[in-house]
Amino acid sequence: MKKYLLTLALIAGTTLGAVSLRAEGTNAPAAPAAPALPAASIDQRIAALEAYIGNGDPAASLTKDTNGNLTVTAPATVGVAGPGHNAWMMTSAALVLFMTLPGLALFYGGLVRKKNILSVVAQCFGITGLVTILWVVCGYSFVFADGADLIGGVLGNLKFKLLEGVTSAPNTNYAYWVSQNVFAMYQLMFAIITPALILGAIAERMKFAAILVFVGLWMLVVYFPLAHMVWGINGVMNGVWNAGAKIHAIDFAGGTVVHMSSGWSALVLCLILGKRLGFGKESMPPHSMVMCFIGTAMLWVGWYGFNAGSACAADGVAANAFTTTTIATAVASFVWPMLEWLVKGRPSVLGFCSGAVAGLVVITPACGFVTPAGSILIGLAAGVIPWFFCFKVKGWFGYDDALDTFGVHAIGGTLGALLTGMLARNSVNANLATNLKAYVTDSLFQPLVLEQLKAIGITIALAVVGTAILAFIVKLLIGLRPTEEVEMTGLDESEHGEPGYHD
Repeated sequence: MKKYLLTLALIAGTTLGAVSLRAEGTNAPAAPAAPALPAASIDQRIAALEAYIGNGDPAASLTKDTNGNLTVTAPATVGVAGPGHNAWMMTSAALVLFMTLPGLALFYGGLVRKKNILSVVAQCFGITGLVTILWVVCGYSFVFADGADLIGGVLGNLKFKLLEGVTSAPNTNYAYWVSQNVFAMYQLMFAIITPALILGAIAERMKFAAILVFVGLWMLVVYFPLAHMVWGINGVMNGVWNAGAKIHAIDFAGGTVVHMSSGWSALVLCLILGKRLGFGKESMPPHSMVMCFIGTAMLWVGWYGFNAGSACAADGVAANAFTTTTIATAVASFVWPMLEWLVKGRPSVLGFCSGAVAGLVVITPACGFVTPAGSILIGLAAGVIPWFFCFKVKGWFGYDDALDTFGVHAIGGTLGALLTGMLARNSVNANLATNLKAYVTDSLFQPLVLEQLKAIGITIALAVVGTAILAFIVKLLIGLRPTEEVEMTGLDESEHGEPGYHD
């Protein structure tokens, strides 16, 4: 065993010291020489390796001092990025972008009528570019900057404006072994997909220009503050890492930040917009369920980056999130169409797709905190409650949530946040015992439930009020809906000058 550890320590020393070897007989340029490792005992080297493997605090391992020299002296000032964890986070970032482009574009695109397929594609692309610009200019800083907040616990500051100071060294407030620029790009992908989810509720009836203006304002008013409150190191609702949080809530991968914010905003926006022309009078079936299925499958695959990637390391917490995400999604994807079979006499492919997405949504805030047994319960709830809202409640109230964004994301995200409070367990994630000892007691009605309800209430209030105000501002400035003629013709040719299909 000792020989094994010594061998690993030598490997770690070589890796962390970034020693590069030039292949003999090639013309490849040699990498710049890295600072030599300082003198360190074998115990220190082993401690460094253990911290890296276990995603532990690098303060007692190999770090860099303010002059950029490697040292083994605590406390850490700048961490050393770990190649394995960095690789996982870059992969996860790509997977989350894959959820929007092409996953969500195909999922939503298949559900609209064929005259509006390109409008969905253009909206997803447009949001991707717009949000990236906002994120680089100020968004990342507003959400993740430390120091004095512009609004205490609610909105960060401009320390990282234009990604100033965001380098390949880790920001150990959020990830011990992941480069901060990788972390920033990973979180960007969350910022991109969140407003894109809103598109499902207002599909086929909102001007492209109005969508871009609304999303730009919505990111500043709703998403950036909410993300800082829940995930920012000073966030007022960051119960896991902020010892001084006013609300000790938890959200592993975005139940409140992503799904509740987009889902509740979607409901308000679709009510303000009004119903599609002909809604309730003519059939508006999906134009391609094959495309919808492909998009759903892409979402499921990409969601592993969304959920398991939120561990910000390739560690045991990520492994648990990967496992619980799979179980809950599979259960929900089975339960939803089985309910359809009982009620309608047939299990539809749309039912399988909707159930899978609902399962993914509901497990999102819980995946890194609950056991596999807990994920089964979450999958069952995800297959039943969102289905009921989409099948019955929407019909009772008559709102035109075109692609069931409210029923799946708002209701699913809210349900997930509540179940997270009930099912989070210390045995799954030791981080729950850091600042939440009094709240996570491994019982069904533990004190954490009340904290989750507080976070749910604040999220709904911010999303609903913020969206209502912004929607009326945009309506006043440039209008929300196209003309009836444009809407009847379809947004593809009218707004983008090209059809999705040539018959």
